[in-house]
Amino acid sequence: MRKYFLAVVCCCSAWAAAQTAKPAIPRDEQLEAKVEKTLAKMTLDEKIGQMLELNLDIMGTYDASGKWKLNETMLDTCISKYKVGSLLNAPGTRAATVEQWQEWIRLIQKKSMKHIGIPDVFGLDHNHGVTYTQGGTLFPQPINIAASFNTELARTGAQVTAYESRAANCPWVYNPVTDLGRDPRWSRIWESFGEDPIVNARMAEAEIMGYQGNDHNHLSRYNVATSLKHYMGYGAPFTGKDRTPAYIAPNVLREKYFEPFKAAVQAGALTIMVNSSSINGVPVHASYEYLTQWLKKDLNWDGMIVTDWADINNLFTRERVAKDKKDAIRIAINAGIDMSMDPYSVEFCILLKQLVNEGKVSQERIDDAVRRILRLKYRIGLFDEPNTGGKGYEKFGSQEHADLALRSAEETEILLKNEGVLPLAKGKKILLTGPNANQMRCLNGGWSYTWQGSKAEDLAEKYNTIYEALCNKYGQENVILDQGVTYNEKGQYWEENEPQIEKAVAAAAQADVIIACVGENSYCETPGNLTDLWMSENQRNLVKALAKTGKPIVLVLNEGRPRLIADIEPLAKAIVHIMLPGNYGGDALANLLAGDANFSAKLPYTYPKEINSLANYDYKVSEEVGTMAGAYNYDAKVSLQWPFGYGLSYTTFEYANLKVDKANFTADDTLTVTVDVKNTGSRAGKESVLLYSSDLIASIVPDNKRLRCFTKISLEPGETKTVTFTLPAKDLAFVGADGRWTLEEGDFLLRVARLTAPTTCTKTKVWNTPNK
Repeated sequence: MRKYFLAVVCCCSAWAAAQTAKPAIPRDEQLEAKVEKTLAKMTLDEKIGQMLELNLDIMGTYDASGKWKLNETMLDTCISKYKVGSLLNAPGTRAATVEQWQEWIRLIQKKSMKHIGIPDVFGLDHNHGVTYTQGGTLFPQPINIAASFNTELARTGAQVTAYESRAANCPWVYNPVTDLGRDPRWSRIWESFGEDPIVNARMAEAEIMGYQGNDHNHLSRYNVATSLKHYMGYGAPFTGKDRTPAYIAPNVLREKYFEPFKAAVQAGALTIMVNSSSINGVPVHASYEYLTQWLKKDLNWDGMIVTDWADINNLFTRERVAKDKKDAIRIAINAGIDMSMDPYSVEFCILLKQLVNEGKVSQERIDDAVRRILRLKYRIGLFDEPNTGGKGYEKFGSQEHADLALRSAEETEILLKNEGVLPLAKGKKILLTGPNANQMRCLNGGWSYTWQGSKAEDLAEKYNTIYEALCNKYGQENVILDQGVTYNEKGQYWEENEPQIEKAVAAAAQADVIIACVGENSYCETPGNLTDLWMSENQRNLVKALAKTGKPIVLVLNEGRPRLIADIEPLAKAIVHIMLPGNYGGDALANLLAGDANFSAKLPYTYPKEINSLANYDYKVSEEVGTMAGAYNYDAKVSLQWPFGYGLSYTTFEYANLKVDKANFTADDTLTVTVDVKNTGSRAGKESVLLYSSDLIASIVPDNKRLRCFTKISLEPGETKTVTFTLPAKDLAFVGADGRWTLEEGDFLLRVARLTAPTTCTKTKVWNTPNK
């Protein structure tokens, strides 16, 4: 047993740095001179063309065999006549080969340089690896990476994705997703880093470093520009349905929803994509306050803002704040939009030119937008090297990248329950059942070879489903596959075939243990909306029927959001929440179930238990109300299945000696917090150490608690490490009812695990600027 202490230091300075208004990217005067020189030569038509982004699909057609062909004449017309500066997307939203991307983008660049003298910037939704490039590496989805609480996984995954994107000649990716995933009904929870602002901020910062490298003014040929999305409040639709309005208290909007974007901007993000919907009745695409004031002015940010898919059109077709498309363009460009993702039409160019000539959009606003677009293209290095790929990209889809994806998957699958069943010994007879047991689509989720993740099984054939991975681990003779419930692959993502539960129950007679793989089929965006958060009735009935056999059940949850399972949770002896772990998720699960790897992930969101109790971990203290005597005898209680930050391991950890170096502090101080963590089990393991704070009395109802810092450590059996957090005291401030950041005099508790340490702020400070 090791009894000596090792020190681990976690500095929260990255988050603290995000509180300043200094630009994250130092101004490069030589680069700026090039931007100005190029801008001065451009005609109004060329400037407006740079502000349009078209869908690649309209540049080609499908032949008789169903193969998409780029129409050179159409491409030539769009670039020569309308001076279009950007293209995006994969034809038919299906992954192309590296060779196809090389051919298409090289031709686009050839036309662009010939007719405009300015390179095109091509963008792809490479959200968890190279989504739209065949043969590349897919990592666990962002929600999984959040569950690791390991920012290094975010950085290295992004670095590989950047490398493989540039191998396919793509210099711009629409990632990271910095939306807070705070409503489990939302169809894009799995694209987020979960419900907490700090986790989102730290993961986004790490991904920006991985994507863009160390010099955001001069990206290398192995780096890509990032696009934060979807700025902001997109993940909080009041109805739970994608792209529907959010109603967020202004102080909460700034304190929680804006903060991760602010941190990511300060970390060097080059572009931002905008929320498709509205906040408190104001469409974000129409908000000068959010786009220009908060981002460009308050943060002194010189990056570029792009719309989401056809969202300027939506200002008049859906949001009804504009009378027609021309009016919508006027509103959005004047609000601060720099580039319109108008995928199917060049009408934007015609109408915007009219608006400039009519004086309704100023030449200065056009120049500002185009200056930002040119700056992006110079920063990426497109003027010097419009094309990348070929020699120097031999690691595309390599075993080295695959090994990283496997390690990432192992570190992102969560053990939620274990009543002595796991690890599962070799030689056991396993009944593998459930609709997610033998399908790659389920492991990857949406944005995986295709937009919805469907009709892509042929592109993932070389990877292992859960069934194939368990056969490799335990021997095919020991794994009985009888799914009982299957998905209807010709229908909607939620549709299932007629269940055959009794057949699965009969097969259980031959097994020692049942592994039930339940959850969701893949989906993305609005098609992934739901009307019932409960796990499907067929799947729950399957588990209930199997429980009657008396055989121990290991429940594997493979889902993009937390589906309710309160009625079947007690029936399982063990529960593993794998979420969407990617192509190597089945192999990772097999390694974890066998004990060849150890669980270390924790929930990045609160897992709900009841449909009418969808609380987040930082709920207001007044959300819990005790029973009142008298005529009204009621109470309110926050109910949950598992809390944020919960996750088990095959080993155990003990926390001790939580200390804060200052009993009293002011806003200018930095608190140093230390805690000892010991591995008290018999296996090596990793532990995420989470530091929370609680403001005990405040002028507005305080949160129950807030995460302030986190780090992850590795411990051998018997080993102890001292973890040190440095926490700027101003991080304990909140946004008050008056919209100002406030740190109030009074008592605080700092929390790690079950330990608490008191400290007191001795002087109130109120910031009169929007950022601390």
